[in-house]
Amino acid sequence: MKLREYLAKSSPSLLVVTAYVLVGLIGTVDYVTGREISLSIFYLFPVSLITWSIDKRSGIVISVFSAIAWLGADFMSGYTYSHSIIPFWNMLVRLCFFLIVVFLISTVKHLLKESETLAKTDFLTGVSNARYFFELANTEINRSGRFNHPFTLIYVDIDDFKLINDRHGHNTGDELLRTIASIFRSNLRRIDLVARLGGDEFAVLLPETGAEQSQIIIRKMQKTLAEVTKKNNWHITFSMGVVTFLRPPVSVDNMIKIADDLMYAAKHAGKNAIKEKVIGG
Repeated sequence: MKLREYLAKSSPSLLVVTAYVLVGLIGTVDYVTGREISLSIFYLFPVSLITWSIDKRSGIVISVFSAIAWLGADFMSGYTYSHSIIPFWNMLVRLCFFLIVVFLISTVKHLLKESETLAKTDFLTGVSNARYFFELANTEINRSGRFNHPFTLIYVDIDDFKLINDRHGHNTGDELLRTIASIFRSNLRRIDLVARLGGDEFAVLLPETGAEQSQIIIRKMQKTLAEVTKKNNWHITFSMGVVTFLRPPVSVDNMIKIADDLMYAAKHAGKNAIKEKVIGG
């Protein structure tokens, strides 16, 4: 994991230069040691490095360069083949081998990335799931404490969501959840986080956002939600608990509990309401 993180942070141009230098060094050592010592496996390192760190196309280019370097080492060694075409045939075979490795690594990389994305994403709505939300929320708490920045959490519950499922079916309920998630995402900044915590409950985390800024975002979301629910004839409303932390909470669980209590207070007050609180002022 540490190697993956290091490669991800490394400059792509530096990695490319490193890979080409490695191929040159391997080719030189291959020539010096002669045909008695095989260094074929070492060519795979720069090929694998570039394919994993950058992309498949770059892996193909370094594969071609590696195959040519290997061919050059063969020619300079002075070895005589029974036919002049044999070195070129060997180069093509080696290139095919490198390309197979490139495609295998690319596939593994794609599957791993897809798996990591699925592990962080709610399968129905496409927003973050509860596990990933807790992870990023904890990071935001630590960042807020370090830089003394406020942040706001919005806890949203869909009023009478069960009636939608009962009257119109679960397909309609699923469509509603996906639409709500899409509205949240389209009305938020890139730094904001929206997550489905379960059922019909969503959490929206607004980094570096005070109470006044959060109210602007909430009003905008309320307006869009009202328009969409009216258009689709969904007889639902939204209860929200909004808490702004001027001083970071002790934990994510504590943060969620405060916002959740506010949301239930809004629901008990007659639904379709917002309860707000500022902590640390």
